[in-house]
Amino acid sequence: MLQQTTVTTVIPYFQRFLEQFPTIADLAAAPDDHVLNLWAGLGYYARARNLIACARAVTARGDFPATLEGLRALPGIGAYTAAAIGAIAFSCPVVPVDGNVERVTARIFAIDAPLPAAKQTIAAAAATLGAQKAARTAPGDFAQALFDLGATLCTPRNPSCLLCPWQRNCAAHANGIANALPRKAAKTPRPIRYGTVFLLRDAAGNIGLRRRPPRGLLGGMFELPGSPWAEQQAPPAAPPIAGHWQDAGAIIHVFTHFELRLAVQAAHVAHLPNELTPAPPDHPLPTVMKKAVAAGLAALLTGVG
Repeated sequence: MLQQTTVTTVIPYFQRFLEQFPTIADLAAAPDDHVLNLWAGLGYYARARNLIACARAVTARGDFPATLEGLRALPGIGAYTAAAIGAIAFSCPVVPVDGNVERVTARIFAIDAPLPAAKQTIAAAAATLGAQKAARTAPGDFAQALFDLGATLCTPRNPSCLLCPWQRNCAAHANGIANALPRKAAKTPRPIRYGTVFLLRDAAGNIGLRRRPPRGLLGGMFELPGSPWAEQQAPPAAPPIAGHWQDAGAIIHVFTHFELRLAVQAAHVAHLPNELTPAPPDHPLPTVMKKAVAAGLAALLTGVG
């Protein structure tokens, strides 16, 4: 959950997950939809699907593997996660490299090549920190110490170098460039995609939803029906059925790699089309669709459009 998401956002989700799934076996046995509904709003839904698959793989084998190779073979577990689990849970002699450790390492070794190109260089340098006695005797404690050093002293801006236990061995501090590292390549403008979605509300108050394909962005989640997302803006797509459609404006949602702008059309209908699933307006949905539903409902309530 903490991948690409802040601790403040994650805490209530994590607490709900522990209440619903106190053991890995409970998570493995849960229907996919139940897990995805609890995940709704966190984004990056491939993480939830991998979490389900990983729980089922671990349950099937009876326990977590205790080696880096075994951990890497589990669904959704990459190099960093395997290293973190390996060091902390199984005392594997490895240094996990998250954003904090990446920053600490770039400064200790004064690696001024910009990210993301420098990631492999920084990771190789971080691995040499494992030669420290503390890393050999207590890999988990050493990893946590690195995490905490980056989070509390070796911060992204204005690092507290005078309080840092590694000050004397930090090349960036010696050269007066700690605050400038790690360097980052200039960001390219985020591309924009466009589309139209339709909010249909029936006489019972339900809205019509459809399920996205199981793989890809927002895989397996419910959404409002609409047009494909395109790189070029076009006139709003034709509604799925005839009716008094109201223009609910547009919503904007920013994904990691692009910005999405959706025109929202809304209408009251006597019956929802058979291909749509009726659901209450507060049905768990991805954040982008929650925005679209809110805009559509507001337009129907006010009769504007």
